[in-house]
Amino acid sequence: MFDPQDPHASRSDSVLSRVATARSATARQRAIASASVFALLFAFAAAFAVSAPVAAKPGWPPSLAPSSQHADEIRVFKQQRRMDLLRRGKVIRTYRVLLGDAPVGHKRQQGDERTPEGRYSITFRNDKSRFHLSLRVSYPNEADRAQAQKRGVDPGGDIMIHGGTPPGYDRDWTDGCIALTNDQIEEVWRLVPIGTPILIEP
Repeated sequence: MFDPQDPHASRSDSVLSRVATARSATARQRAIASASVFALLFAFAAAFAVSAPVAAKPGWPPSLAPSSQHADEIRVFKQQRRMDLLRRGKVIRTYRVLLGDAPVGHKRQQGDERTPEGRYSITFRNDKSRFHLSLRVSYPNEADRAQAQKRGVDPGGDIMIHGGTPPGYDRDWTDGCIALTNDQIEEVWRLVPIGTPILIEP
């Protein structure tokens, strides 16, 4: 029978109490550790899911239209913010376009945010563009490179016709490219093959 006055019994009780407390603390630590590991694994899985590539949607990129429908020339009128697609001299499509933040004048060097003027051609079609789809314009040509070299500057490059303009937006916003809405660039993509000449007028 337990005697509360027995000093040996008090020491035993104290030891048992400390053991119980230690076991309880250990159990709590294990529970916290398990929860932390679970939370870490959950966060990792979520991050992986966000960063994992999204499968391309069916039918992407849009296919070229039959050759009988292709444009054989592009004309851009910078002041009017207009781009025409032509076939055999006749306009088959017209689009409102937006240009670089410094739209007046011919592009002369990297960073001037101007859209080039003159005769070029389409040299590349990019279906992984940051701006939905893009068609590369062949700027700089030999004359562009020569004038830049003479002045000791980089002529710049990567001039594109691309998407990315929100519907209804009407302010120039590119670094010199020719911008359309995503729906418009999809239509242009179907009609403009590599090698199509483009005339960009002031």
